[in-house]
Parts: sequence; C-alpha cells; structure tokens
Amino acid sequence: MPEKNIPLKERIIVALDVASDEQAREIVKRCESHVGYFKVGLQLFMANWFATVDWLVDRGHKVMLDLKFFDIPETVKLAVEQVNNRGVSMATIHGNDPIIRAALQAKGDMRLLAVTVLTSFGEEDMRAMGMAQSIEDLVYYRAERALKLGCDGVVSSGLEVERLRESLGKKLLIVTPGIRPGANIRDGLDDQKRVVSAGRAIGNGADHVVVGRPITQATDPVAVIEEMQVEIDQVEVKE
Repeated sequence: MPEKNIPLKERIIVALDVASDEQAREIVKRCESHVGYFKVGLQLFMANWFATVDWLVDRGHKVMLDLKFFDIPETVKLAVEQVNNRGVSMATIHGNDPIIRAALQAKGDMRLLAVTVLTSFGEEDMRAMGMAQSIEDLVYYRAERALKLGCDGVVSSGLEVERLRESLGKKLLIVTPGIRPGANIRDGLDDQKRVVSAGRAIGNGADHVVVGRPITQATDPVAVIEEMQVEIDQVEVKE
C-alpha cells in the first residue's frame, strides 16, 4: 500500500539511540551507504544538543528529531521554533489538540508527527489504567484528530497502520517504530510490545519504519538493512 514514491534509501530511519555523538557518528558511517534517514531521540539530544543533528544535515542526510514535545502550548510553540531553522525533516509532538495547534503555528517547512500510543504500551496497560477502549481505537482517534487539525502525520505501531491508511487516506504521513526482523517478533522479546517486521509495516501502509537496536547492535548492520530493504522492495513490487 505504499503511496508516496519514497526512495528505498529513505524508507528505513535508523534510530541513533546511543549515549554519545561519537557512537552516533560511527553508526552513521557504517550505515549511510544504504540509508539516508536517521532519528535523533531524547538520549542523544541531551548528550550533545544539536551537534549530531547539524552534522547529519551537513552530511546530506534527513533527520527525524524525536523529542515528543509535551508542555504548555506556548512552550511547545517556542521549542518548535528553535528546531525550525536546523534543517530537520520531521519532529515529534504529543498529540493533544492544544499542543498540535501551537506547534503548527511554528513548524515552517518541517513536518510534524503526532505520537499516538507508544509501542511499549500494551493492552494490559490500557486495562491497568481503567481504559475500556482498545489501543487500535485510541490510535485511530488520535490520528484522526491530528489530521483534522493539520498535522502532517503520526507515529503509530504497524499493527494499527492498515486501519489508519484505509480510513484516513493517502495524505497522512505514517511513521512506524517497533520494527523487528521477522524471526525476532515474539511477545516479551524486549521493551517493545507492539512490533511488526519492516515489510509488514510498509505493506500495511506505513511510509517509513524506525529501526534502532536490530541495526545499531548488529555485528553487520548493513546486512540487517539489506534484509529489511528486500522485504520492503518486495511489498512495493507487489503493490
């Protein structure tokens, strides 16, 4: 179900979830022959602020800044303004209405993604919080609201993507974390609870998949990337 003719090299976003700029740069140098999109999250950003972001942009790569802004609306607006002139391609915010509205006022050309429900969150967590609705329904509600308010896209697990794409159409940009190689998709494997393979996520309608440890902790990260790209390419050919 791929919709936007995204280059294969940009389908996978490598998550640089490491403690230092040095580690991040080493990973990028090992992967950049095959991938042109990288994610900078909270851990790395707190270690060096914009150092890795600026280096990636100068190197010609796209950057997803995954800080999941959540604060009073005016503070979120000012934070987005700080990001807006750094060459970041996508940034994440939490998806409640006032935050989305404030962030949209300051986003410029950068794409804003509303986080729906974290992939570390499972149905048992919903029940523990006394929530009667399913995760799929909650993700759909938040994604629908984000799109109506003018957000460019959402972050959603691959398990909910198919419904989002079929119901909300081609316009919505969908980025999917919680990606694992097919052989490693088992309940309780790690802290991610709602996981799918790269091929399934793209086949369900995701535009990009975010992959961290399966690539960054691999002995041969390029081999893992190539395996996932073969899955994605097969889905695109089929479609």
